[in-house]
Amino acid sequence: MKVELQSRKGLRTILSVFVDKKSIEEKIKEKLVELQTQVNLKGFRPGKVPPELIKKQFGKAVYGEVIDAILKETSSKAIAEKKIKIAGQPKIDLKTFGEGKDLNYELQIDALPDIKLQSLDKFKVIEYKVQIEKKIVEKKLDEIASEHKNFIDKKNSEKADTGNQVIFDYEISVDGKKIENGEGKGIQLELGKDLFIKGFDAQLVGVKKNDIKNVKVKLPENFPQKSLANKNANFVCKILNVKIGEKSKLDDEFAKKFGAKDLQDLKSLIEKQIVNQYQQALEAITKKQILDQLEKNHTIDLPKNLVDHELNIMTQNIKEEDKKKHRQQNEKLAKSRIKLGLILNEYGEKNNLTVSEAEVQNEINKQVRGMQGQEKFILEYYKKNPMALQSIKGSLYEEKIINSIKLKTKLTKKEITDKEAESLIKNFNNLENPQKSNSEKLEEVKKSRAKSKKISKK
Repeated sequence: MKVELQSRKGLRTILSVFVDKKSIEEKIKEKLVELQTQVNLKGFRPGKVPPELIKKQFGKAVYGEVIDAILKETSSKAIAEKKIKIAGQPKIDLKTFGEGKDLNYELQIDALPDIKLQSLDKFKVIEYKVQIEKKIVEKKLDEIASEHKNFIDKKNSEKADTGNQVIFDYEISVDGKKIENGEGKGIQLELGKDLFIKGFDAQLVGVKKNDIKNVKVKLPENFPQKSLANKNANFVCKILNVKIGEKSKLDDEFAKKFGAKDLQDLKSLIEKQIVNQYQQALEAITKKQILDQLEKNHTIDLPKNLVDHELNIMTQNIKEEDKKKHRQQNEKLAKSRIKLGLILNEYGEKNNLTVSEAEVQNEINKQVRGMQGQEKFILEYYKKNPMALQSIKGSLYEEKIINSIKLKTKLTKKEITDKEAESLIKNFNNLENPQKSNSEKLEEVKKSRAKSKKISKK
């Protein structure tokens, strides 16, 4: 094999690779000998088929397989010989090839840039710590008490109102026929929350114990039996009981239902949860400060193929008209992501930062602990999805790099109130997502608030 430099312009290098026909013929002979043990032809014992006959029958396929193997082997050697750090998959352009001929091809390579890391001494970074007012914790505690009511039986003659709990069995029929596995026992619904099937619990308002009620609804898209999704169905509901809810008394016994030692411990858990939710967003702001300064203080030539690939990933689910409308902005963002990725990776390599398998497993265990009842599903998911494991590893690696950089900057620790935190987070989100509509941003705020209200039973 001979390798010659054809051209080098910026990060793009073109190599000419030459493999003589004698080397190719030797590889073909080796392959034919290998096939002797695999090919069965009438009139010949296993392993005794002459190579010449195999070549006559399978010559073109053998040549193609050998050339593919030679291209992979020689291109890797050529890149290693020239000490090029490749960015993406190189392109191969065949110039001369064919049975009985030398092989000559061009290897077009986009290389990773050389990165000279700049000093971090002048970086200014603010790390925020939020202080939560006691009245916010008390408000959240009151909301939890309202959401987790004590339900007591109503009189048999009393009808169910919105806010009451109805307990019932049901059978489902579609087009007058009962469906397979279409039964439910002891279902509990708090009327007005609409948590079962949209429009279902509203039809139970007014029922009494021992009533039989027909509830007509459209089955949801995610109904287990796909053939019945979005079809009109009738639920024959036998009402077992109707209960009225009373706000739970805030005492130590109530707190123990949530895994707390006592009421004061529950307040501490709630405060910690609220603080953690703020801190996650505030850490993103601190991280952005670091990334902005890294990007500003480094000048790097970017491999076009990496930028194009990132842009394609970013816009793959966007309409063509929106792609054109925001093309300049999206290209800028794609370049920023690639640039920062290269800088962070260089920093990680220079500082020998790595992520161990134990750290990845520890992160998975955290997820398992946070999703009770779904432990088996989560573990199976990561077992069957290597890319998901790589994603965790990548996130941990980036987090480790950012934390290492933070230690080398001028770090200012600042305590802020929850109102100041909300203002910072709101401004940050507006800057990060300028293309999002007001309705989308409002929906995100609603989700965030809903999330902050949740506290899981242990």
